[in-house]
Amino acid sequence: MSTTELAARLGVSQSRIPAMEQAEVAGSIRLETLERAARALDCRLMYVLVPNASLEETVQTRARQKAADHLRAVAHNMRLEDQTVGGDDTTDQVAELAARLVDRRGLWADDRPADA
Repeated sequence: MSTTELAARLGVSQSRIPAMEQAEVAGSIRLETLERAARALDCRLMYVLVPNASLEETVQTRARQKAADHLRAVAHNMRLEDQTVGGDDTTDQVAELAARLVDRRGLWADDRPADA
């Protein structure tokens, strides 16, 4: 389809089409403009966010991060009291706490550790 034909379908001047294309390349095109273009081309605009990992993997990773952060603070206090926990025990504790955090609210909050 030529720019003249597309412009006619969109109800804009032919000179507007290259401007729309440049805005799309620059990442500054408006969704409203894309929707109009889609309708003019007898298409649907699909605006989607595609996750990099599965929901399960994302939740498990976040739970492990949150558990490790929480236990790091506890480990600091235990070191002050000369009650350090070994590496294998720490790994087990992170896994155990992470498993409990998965089903709790506040998993995504950064301001406080989740209650375990």
